Amino acid sequence: MSESRTTADFFFDPLCPWAWMTSRWMLEVGKVRPVDVRWKVMSLAVLNENRLDELSAEYRETMETKAWGPVRVVVAAQQLHGDEVVGPLYTALGTRFHNDGEGPTREAIAGALRDVGLPEDLVEYADKDTYDAELRASHTEGIEKVGQDVGTPVIAVPGPDGDEVAFFGPVVTPTPRGEAAARLWDGTLLVASTPGFYEIKRTRTAAPSFV
Repeated sequence: MSESRTTADFFFDPLCPWAWMTSRWMLEVGKVRPVDVRWKVMSLAVLNENRLDELSAEYRETMETKAWGPVRVVVAAQQLHGDEVVGPLYTALGTRFHNDGEGPTREAIAGALRDVGLPEDLVEYADKDTYDAELRASHTEGIEKVGQDVGTPVIAVPGPDGDEVAFFGPVVTPTPRGEAAARLWDGTLLVASTPGFYEIKRTRTAAPSFV
């Protein structure tokens, strides 16, 4: 009898390098555990729009000038071409933004659209609020699972007893592969599904490694 598979919802903002690292880990998890990923968007711009005064000047500028465009384009692509384009487009954007060091530029977004065979003129939605209602709804769906004091990614998956388990992270670099990916998945589910468990954390001493 084939092993039944579980679907994990992965809420991401393509801007975030740490979410990108976690997303590559989730793809590894799917190879070694019966887990499929359903890609959904959340937005750092939406998350931070009412607390810009609390941010550093550099991060505030990023939220105001760079954070809206990529996620708007992903939502536009989803609305116009279906849910199935979200994962491939995220991979194309993340590869260009992070691995290739292009950053969240208009040129990188257009290139990512070309990479996955989507119309390049979707890049125009980076500056439009056409699908902001859908963007905000997806963001709200994800963030309400974990609370307002976290960021991206958010992962939600059925737990051992069938109830949903949702959490921020894990934040990890480099991407665990093979059995290491499986162990991290098993351990993350173990602690996240423990009643009353909230946080494990230590200071980050390395930048994301996109190898």
